[in-house]
Amino acid sequence: MKKEENIAIKLEKKYHKCEEVTNLKQMLDRSVAIYKDRTAFKLKDENGNIYSKTYEEVKKDVYSLGTALIEKGLLNKRIAVIGKNSYKWAISYLASTIVGIVVPIDKELHENDIINFMNVSECECILGDNKNLENIIKNKEKLNKKDTIFIKFEKQNNYLNYENEIKEGKNQIEKGNTKFEEIKINPDELRILLFTSGTTGNAKGVCLSQRNICSNILSTYGIVKVKRSDLFFSVLPLHHTYECTLGFLLPLYSGASICYCDGLRYITTNMQEYHPSVILCVPLLLEKMYQKIMKSMQKSLPKKYTENTDNPIDKLPFYLKSIVKRKVKNTLGGRLRVFIVGAAAVNPEIADTFDKLGLNSLQGYGLTECAPLVAGNTDFYKRNDSAGLPIPNVEYKIENQNEEGIGEIIVKGPNVMIGYYNNPEETEKVIKDGWFHTGDLGKIDENGFLYITGRCKSVIVTKNGKNIYPEEIEYYLNDNPLISEALVLGVQKENDDETYVNAQIFPNVEAITEYLKGSVPTKEEIKKVISDVIVSVNKKIPNYKHIKNFVIRDKEFEKTTTQKIKRYGDNIKN
Repeated sequence: MKKEENIAIKLEKKYHKCEEVTNLKQMLDRSVAIYKDRTAFKLKDENGNIYSKTYEEVKKDVYSLGTALIEKGLLNKRIAVIGKNSYKWAISYLASTIVGIVVPIDKELHENDIINFMNVSECECILGDNKNLENIIKNKEKLNKKDTIFIKFEKQNNYLNYENEIKEGKNQIEKGNTKFEEIKINPDELRILLFTSGTTGNAKGVCLSQRNICSNILSTYGIVKVKRSDLFFSVLPLHHTYECTLGFLLPLYSGASICYCDGLRYITTNMQEYHPSVILCVPLLLEKMYQKIMKSMQKSLPKKYTENTDNPIDKLPFYLKSIVKRKVKNTLGGRLRVFIVGAAAVNPEIADTFDKLGLNSLQGYGLTECAPLVAGNTDFYKRNDSAGLPIPNVEYKIENQNEEGIGEIIVKGPNVMIGYYNNPEETEKVIKDGWFHTGDLGKIDENGFLYITGRCKSVIVTKNGKNIYPEEIEYYLNDNPLISEALVLGVQKENDDETYVNAQIFPNVEAITEYLKGSVPTKEEIKKVISDVIVSVNKKIPNYKHIKNFVIRDKEFEKTTTQKIKRYGDNIKN
């Protein structure tokens, strides 16, 4: 009897067909040629009225801004973009990555970290929200490039601004300037530089090419059909590759449209205003929606369906279920058809419930170094307890498996980064024989579905999908002379599946004694001094990275032979 093919092999025969592109200029030109008069963005004016930008208008704006950047001497230079999700951010990103190398920076970072990243990446220009730029301008003496060009998104006296640069570029093009149009992009060279954490003390710059990004767009399109009628609701920060590749560039390749969330508290209102059909989200957002839906069902349904159950959906007769499905869909804007979920694992029960409500949730797995997607559930096959199947043209396998089949996930494909910026040693550690070693633990079933089981690297992942690198918080703690050694860990509390940042501190008692100008300090005095240090560290980092509690140790940490603190064993006992 012929052995049945596994699902991963069957999937390869079902991929949606797509036209190849290898760089973002080619992608933009192709989309405009096909979708010229279609809506690319739905935006709000200052009075809250919704208006549209067509694909043709997008191209004109990118070409105009790009031309203005070239005239400022920025061809092949590094250009940073910072700010909240917006049309101006999107245009700035596209213009910058075509003209030079774009460096997207997290708007939540402390200005010192932003300046550090600009210095490390040798940025000569930064475009962004006024608030972010003002903080940098106040500290511009710390910038290595003293003639850094600042372009503010909103008009302000004595500063260059986005609108004027667009006008200037448009004038240049009308006078016959074709410099932007003539740019030829090498799809395999560095064009996107992303930093993986919040301080240069341990941050790695991920070097991506436009082929990396374009291959990921095409691979995703192959397994998740994006319709021209789709409207993507952009909630997650655009400086992350997850939102940038899948929530911004993928819809532009596909002829779909994009709208922006006004802020997390406006999600429900915005969905009623825009009526989106696709949302990229993290599990926390899905969970909050699920809790609201369950609360509403418990209130509105007859008691016989809601008693003795947290989730009444399976108890409902057909006619009631269809009413509930319609009501839920209407509260989400009426057109929503799919959630694309990433950054952390989804509770399978929540995903199952959304399926039963007629709302498809597709979970995936990826990393910045892979531009980002590696695996995903698809239009054809899905399992809500799994990260999915390998995306087209990407392979993964498990290295150093234990008896349960669990080992390190390694990845090969056109989406894998060029390497870490100016860091050949770290690059060689993770890319071996063309395989990228993710540092994540997982297993693969007989059908090719990937299951993430843990991490062999130290990164902490919160429930809303934020990545916290302990080393960056340790960098600040160890920088303080009152601390001898510090170890930062993610800790879960009982009956709470959120992960909290916890610090273990071995104090420098000698320095504390000197600091207090007295005799040997008591335990209470040491705790008070270290508490003040924690407060000062928390001021330097975004809220989601804040140290929530700490433990004072009375002995040094156990270390490896190379004198690195071990992140396991006795060290993690409080």
